[in-house]
Amino acid sequence: MNTTPQSDPKDRPARLTVGVVGAGRVGPALAASLQLAGHRPVAVSGVSDASRRRAAALLPDVPLMTPAEVLQHAELVLLTVPDDALPGLVTGLAETGAVRPGHLLVHTSGRYGARVLDPALRAGALPLALHPAMTFTGTPVDVQRLAGCSFGVTAPEELRLAAEALVIEMGGEPEWIAEDRRPLYHAALALGSNHLITLVAQSMELLRTAGVSAPDRMLGPLLGASLDNALRSGDAALTGPVARGDAGTVAAHITELRAHAPQAVAGYLAMARATADRALDHGLLKPELAEDLLGVLADGATGTAGPTGTTGPARPTATDGKPGPGGTPDPEDPDGPEGTDGPEGTDGGAR
Repeated sequence: MNTTPQSDPKDRPARLTVGVVGAGRVGPALAASLQLAGHRPVAVSGVSDASRRRAAALLPDVPLMTPAEVLQHAELVLLTVPDDALPGLVTGLAETGAVRPGHLLVHTSGRYGARVLDPALRAGALPLALHPAMTFTGTPVDVQRLAGCSFGVTAPEELRLAAEALVIEMGGEPEWIAEDRRPLYHAALALGSNHLITLVAQSMELLRTAGVSAPDRMLGPLLGASLDNALRSGDAALTGPVARGDAGTVAAHITELRAHAPQAVAGYLAMARATADRALDHGLLKPELAEDLLGVLADGATGTAGPTGTTGPARPTATDGKPGPGGTPDPEDPDGPEGTDGPEGTDGGAR
């Protein structure tokens, strides 16, 4: 006989009908996760063939509808469209009367907080911003990755518990983000995730050019250790020629990049300048070595860096303890917005 006490149905969270507007990589995965928690997906909107395939894979038997029809059928609506499309979508839905009082409207944009949903709020909707800090593939593996995933949560104070409860039901960890800090929060995730992919892809291309047959196998252990060290120790984990002040090695890198992968030079220089600044600030890079290193980087930006056969004269290195000619790093030019998965959905949290 089972003596385990059973919860009273009236004590369980209310089960909601769920709709998805924008069947990109994020929306179907979140809806599938909510379905595992007992909620019921009832409608999804998607236009492209890719969106329809994703919806069919993650939400089988859930009918495709227009955005207005999705709102008509669902109590909880996930607005999972690209950032730039979100304000217009919300305004359009509110102005056409698709938004009903009591609608739970959830967007997954990292950039915006709850205020972007103000037009719907005025129509009686309940606005929530739940941004998963995760990259999405548009496949069922995304549902598994939500376990333990942090969500950037922004909502009116009276809806805070509801927002956090939804995140927990999806297996995530809620992290409260103030409305005015959302762009900074999003920039931090883009810097750490999107740019990491670019760096790793460039590194694999260069290793192939250098003759490495399995660059992924070579990089895997190294990058795994570097990530673990960085998360544990921050800037104290910095290693390599920039942190050591090896100006001659850096100049040789720039020379080889210009010869074999000129498209990678700007990124190398920007990251090397940022690394040098952080290494200096944390006492890892000796000031007497930094001046020559920064000079090499400054020359590299104009195509004159390097003692190993570049277009300009060799710069003296500081290996004898004497600083060479100086230079200051140029301010970094931040990258633009992250990519999306097309007009119907973003590519996810850490976008």
